[in-house]
Amino acid sequence: IPSKFWFKNDKPLYMSCGDEHTAIVTGNGKLYMFGSNNWGQLGLGTKNTINKPTCVKALKPEKVKLAACGRNHTLVYTERGHVYAAGGNSEGQLGLGDTEERSTFHLISFFTNQYKIKQLAAGSYTSAALTEDGQLFVWGDNSEGQIGLAGEASVCVPWQVDVGKPVSWVSCGYYHSALVTRDGELYTFGEPENGKLGLLPEQLKNNRVPQPVPGILERVNKVACGGGHTVALTETDVYTFGLGQYGQLGHGTFIFETSVPKAVEHLKRHKICNIACGENHTAVIAGMYAETSEMYLK
Repeated sequence: IPSKFWFKNDKPLYMSCGDEHTAIVTGNGKLYMFGSNNWGQLGLGTKNTINKPTCVKALKPEKVKLAACGRNHTLVYTERGHVYAAGGNSEGQLGLGDTEERSTFHLISFFTNQYKIKQLAAGSYTSAALTEDGQLFVWGDNSEGQIGLAGEASVCVPWQVDVGKPVSWVSCGYYHSALVTRDGELYTFGEPENGKLGLLPEQLKNNRVPQPVPGILERVNKVACGGGHTVALTETDVYTFGLGQYGQLGHGTFIFETSVPKAVEHLKRHKICNIACGENHTAVIAGMYAETSEMYLK
């Protein structure tokens, strides 16, 4: 049975789930963590599993604005313009210049107050930070080209990825990633298997750098990457591509794979405002009709 947890005079505003851990940011700027903690990814100073949401007291002097959970690490952004990281660091995913794990939140010195962060994202062993003015910074594992830095195997400090125009959204999957530019173009990069990059066969040999996904004729607003699939949201449609054997593409029972973006028929009559992916599932939130908001799980 799901248990209830009450936030005293506060409300959850923002939530992120990793493989086995969760971060919640509240309206008052507090960060609550719970779940697996083998790598110290809860940032609480221990490696004990924590079963109920626990406030990270070390960050109390600063209001937390954003959090992102990867497979075994966590990223946090505060109102002071600081970016912190905790947890596993085998591929440099903490961005601290080394590969040693941390069980408390450490400041990534690269991000000074000049960078206003709009979005944080984390994948298996990858991290990304997107600024308000459209600059994208990435760090961590690049074994499959999943942070888009062509030649590097991994980097342990933030590097900029430049597609020649401002970026407005980013998502890190398990071993692939995607970004959306301000003019609504979708780019993918990383592990090429199962059609999850949505690219043409001739594009796949350059899978280690971001490339535009053909086949979506409208402006893309958001993208979400799962384990083996990708979901893109436009004004009118939800497009999915990649692996579908668990039904995560939403195209019906027997579509096990599609390597080109395909609109989900069942969602066409709904105004979808948000999308999210787990490893093998997809969730969308439909917009407000009168007082109700519907959630569809694929």
